[in-house]
Amino acid sequence: MLADGSKEILGLWIEQTEGAKFWLRVMNELKNRGCQDILIAVVDGLKGFPEAITAVFPQTIVQTCIVHLIRHSLEFVSYKDRRTVVPALRAIYRARDAEAGLEALEAFEEDHGRVAMPFGFALTDPGGRISRTRLFPRVTRVISEPAPKFE
Repeated sequence: MLADGSKEILGLWIEQTEGAKFWLRVMNELKNRGCQDILIAVVDGLKGFPEAITAVFPQTIVQTCIVHLIRHSLEFVSYKDRRTVVPALRAIYRARDAEAGLEALEAFEEDHGRVAMPFGFALTDPGGRISRTRLFPRVTRVISEPAPKFE
């Protein structure tokens, strides 16, 4: 997505496996074709992808996709508990900034106890990749990260 909100397809790559070497090759190809920088990269948790991005574009802000994190974490929640857990998550992933998100996470952990355990780890992401776009104004985030929908 460009600064004006328009989108471009940069390429289509087909590979048997999506490992670190593959993603490094893709990032180098993008750079060789004229891509000068990437402001924000939202990744889905593939191993080696964040490292390949920052190896070629070191100033890039890499964030783990909130939809992937929440879907993965919901695998550890019983269907019975999902009706209360999913709405409670909205306060976390719709927080105005990282600080508000952490406050919402603490409230979530207090309210949902044992159910919250998988989320505490996933939503705080040891690499800090989950909250980095919270550095930008809300209007920028709305353009680049629509709120996920869960059933």
